[in-house]
Amino acid sequence: MMVLMGFSFSKVLLGMLFVSLIVLFFIIVYKKILVHLGKGSPIAADYCVLYTIEQNPVLGQLEMYFTTNTPKKVTIEILDQDMNVLVMVADKDFAEGGHIVRFDSRGLPNGHYFYGLRTDNQKTRKKMEISNPV
Repeated sequence: MMVLMGFSFSKVLLGMLFVSLIVLFFIIVYKKILVHLGKGSPIAADYCVLYTIEQNPVLGQLEMYFTTNTPKKVTIEILDQDMNVLVMVADKDFAEGGHIVRFDSRGLPNGHYFYGLRTDNQKTRKKMEISNPV
């Protein structure tokens, strides 16, 4: 039997095995806790995704793009800085997939606004600036 600085090979091997089992136990417990905490988290497929507008500041025609994984009723709105609805751009049922909703921004004074998407289970807001030529 080999002795390494007062420790036998079998004791070192037994110690490493014991430490490995403890680490494995904690990994299993950690994964169980993560699974338990993940229950009840929202399903991403139930929500729409509202994308950032490509042209900022907005000049004239504004194109708002969003996607939905299921058919649902969607409301698209333009809001002021205080989150008051100024214009309801769309309020209708949309099919599954990607959609572009167009809005002519020339009817609003230049400044900072929000555009938003609302469904029965979500509200999403994004900031934009309107800067139309006078």
